Amino acid sequence: MKKKKIRSVLVQRFHVTMRAEASNLKGISHMNHLLFLTGVILIFCAIFQKLFRRTGVPGLFLFIAAGMIFGSDGLFRIPFENYDIAGTLCSAALVLIIYYGGLGTNLKAARPVLGKAILLSGLGSLITAVLVSIFAILVLQMKTLEGLLLGAVICSTDAASVFSILRSRKMDLRYGTASLLEVESGSNDPFSYLLTMVVLSLMQGEQLSAGHIVKLLCLQILVGALVGFLLSFAALRLLRLFHLKDAVLTEALLLGFGLLSYALAAGLDGNGYLAVYIAGIVIGNHTIPDKTESIRFFHSLTSLMQMLLFFLLGLLAFPSRLPSVAFSALLTALFLTFAARPAAVFLLLAPLHCPRNQRLFISFAGMRGAASIAFAIMAVSSGISLSYDLFHMVFFIVLFSILVQGSLIPSAARKLDLIDDQEDVMATFNDTAEDLPVQFVRFQLPQGHPWDGRMVSEITFPPQSILPIIERGSQQIVPKGDTRLQAGDILILCGAEGGNADSSGMHEICLTAFHDWTGKKLSDLALEDELIIFIRRKGNTLIPYGDTVLLAGDLLYVISKPSSEE
Repeated sequence: MKKKKIRSVLVQRFHVTMRAEASNLKGISHMNHLLFLTGVILIFCAIFQKLFRRTGVPGLFLFIAAGMIFGSDGLFRIPFENYDIAGTLCSAALVLIIYYGGLGTNLKAARPVLGKAILLSGLGSLITAVLVSIFAILVLQMKTLEGLLLGAVICSTDAASVFSILRSRKMDLRYGTASLLEVESGSNDPFSYLLTMVVLSLMQGEQLSAGHIVKLLCLQILVGALVGFLLSFAALRLLRLFHLKDAVLTEALLLGFGLLSYALAAGLDGNGYLAVYIAGIVIGNHTIPDKTESIRFFHSLTSLMQMLLFFLLGLLAFPSRLPSVAFSALLTALFLTFAARPAAVFLLLAPLHCPRNQRLFISFAGMRGAASIAFAIMAVSSGISLSYDLFHMVFFIVLFSILVQGSLIPSAARKLDLIDDQEDVMATFNDTAEDLPVQFVRFQLPQGHPWDGRMVSEITFPPQSILPIIERGSQQIVPKGDTRLQAGDILILCGAEGGNADSSGMHEICLTAFHDWTGKKLSDLALEDELIIFIRRKGNTLIPYGDTVLLAGDLLYVISKPSSEE
């Protein structure tokens, strides 16, 4: 009897174990299916994006289409309507997208248009939101708060969509238009988020007076800005103290500070998106180790996040529900593109004497994208009751923006005579140095070498090369003509064609027509502890000499002696 009881217990345990193993195998099988589908989707989109470039259709449309094909109404009918999970994924993706927007912004190139860009990102977003809300309430007969929600969700523009087009076509725009669009689009997402959260709070029954709303907005902006500045300077300080000397570690540290900026600001009732953007701008416009590699890493990561957002948009969408919102959404998209956005742009930029063709292009280039998707999903996942289908309306508006505006932006720039060969759109970004066909070669000067004890001006270097920096013990020296070389010096030579030596002390200066150096010879510049090592001019790389004349539109790559704390 005792043996039977033991056998029975063992059999029960065996069945429990087998059921657990079967459950684990089922989980593994589910994971395999998920990885298989992810791989197929990425390969499909990568290949077809290359083909679609020839047609002028923006590649992000492919990820929406892929999501629709795999979605509940598509060919593969994957059931997915979980707005909570989608909202969390979208929020995380948007944090990284906004962070990269800050990291990649070149403030030196954007400085002449910075005031206009901030004006558009703040007041411009508010004016656009108000006009769209009025249209929704009066024309589409929406309830007041529902109309305000629609205006808040779609009032921000999408920098990534515009710049993927500018970069792929290498379009150079007059009057600093590229920089203006980049800063405006990168900084208006936090304002759209603020407006969306305020409207959602009102819809959930919170009693907010006008004074309380203003106080809330000011608190969000101040806390977000303060956290962004403090953590960005903390990141820079750590990079100087620890000298990581490894691009992967630098990227991990920067990613950690980006995520921390959002989480800390949001935890303190501040605007996390604003904190992330400011942290990105401050870090991206300082000299840090492995800067180009790090920004390129975030560029790739952000591209994947965009793919995720647009795929989720397609996956959540039900094409069968689009006809019910098509008319209202099309009217809203047309009003937004050809009335609300132009009204905001002309109202704010006309008094600043911006050229008419620039205002027209900025009006048309205000594409909707990742942020509008994320905020719409957030609104739906908040559980509020709406009398209209907000998600599918935003889906239609984003689709219209990508297909119509995205396809016509290159033509609009040409028609409005905004293409300028004297400006380089790549100078707008902080990650251009790795594209340059140059090489850094490091070697130690041995005892008895012909260069030992000679001045730099007495040495004939190889053709198309320059000596930008000397490492002597713990010092880094930017050499002049009378600098004398010593045995044991580590020389870093820069010449044409790619290489891999450390270029962390290098930064870029984009010359405008009003820059002090424009029109001057290199020998006329009083450069202290700096050396211009090469010039990017109209797509060509030049090794400069004393009689080289600097021109407007030149992108200068400068080696600086590190500060003592570095």
